[in-house]
Amino acid sequence: MRIAALIHLLLAFLGTSSAQEKPVPVDQETHHKVVLKNDWVEVMHVTLPAGERTLYHTHGNDRAAVELNVSSITQQKVGEAEGAPVANHPGDLSMLPQVEGGYSHRVHNLGPGIFDVLDIEFLQRPQKSSDAMAPVAAENPSARAYRWTLNPGARTPEHSHHRPYLIIAATPMQLKMTGQDGQSSTDEVKPGDFHWVETPVTHVLANDGRAAGQIIELELK
Repeated sequence: MRIAALIHLLLAFLGTSSAQEKPVPVDQETHHKVVLKNDWVEVMHVTLPAGERTLYHTHGNDRAAVELNVSSITQQKVGEAEGAPVANHPGDLSMLPQVEGGYSHRVHNLGPGIFDVLDIEFLQRPQKSSDAMAPVAAENPSARAYRWTLNPGARTPEHSHHRPYLIIAATPMQLKMTGQDGQSSTDEVKPGDFHWVETPVTHVLANDGRAAGQIIELELK
C-alpha cells in the first residue's frame, strides 16, 4: 500500500510539474537554432526528431513559417489539450499576426520523419506599408509572401522589391536570377537555403533545372 501511495504521489507531482512548465522565449527553445538576426528579422531553423516535443515557447511578434519537409505534428497551447494532427508539406506557408501577451505553445512531431521548418519573427512593424509588386500568397501586418512554383524552364514575371526581403528555397532546385541589367547568376539551392537582401532590386527568377521547384520571398511592408 505504501509503495502504491508513493507511486500515486510521484505521478501526481510529475503531472503538476508538466502543467506548470513555464514557456521560454522562442529563440531560447532548444530545437530553434537562430541562423540570422538583424534589426528587422530573426530567422530560426527548427528541426524536431520524430516522437519528440519542443519546450513550451512564446512567439512575441508577427511571424512566418515555411515548411521544408513532409511531417505530421500537433500543437498544444499552455493549459490546453493537445490539438489535432496537422500534415505539413514542403512549401506550406503560414503568416501569423502578433498575439497580445504572446503566443505560447509546444509542438509534438508525430513522425515518421523530421519536422523541419524555417521560423521567422518580424522584430518591428513598418510605419508605412509598401505596395505589393506581385500576387500575394499570404501576409501579416509586418510582411507579405510571394510564392513561386516553377516547372523546369519556367520563369517569374519581372518584379521589384523596394523593401528588405528574404528569399527562401522551399525545395531543391537550380535557381537562376536575372537582374534588370541582364546579368544573371545560377545556384543549386537546397530546402531551407535563404538570403537576406536590403538593397532594392528588380529581377526575374527562373528554374534552370530538370525538376519543379518552389521559392518563397518574404518582403517587409
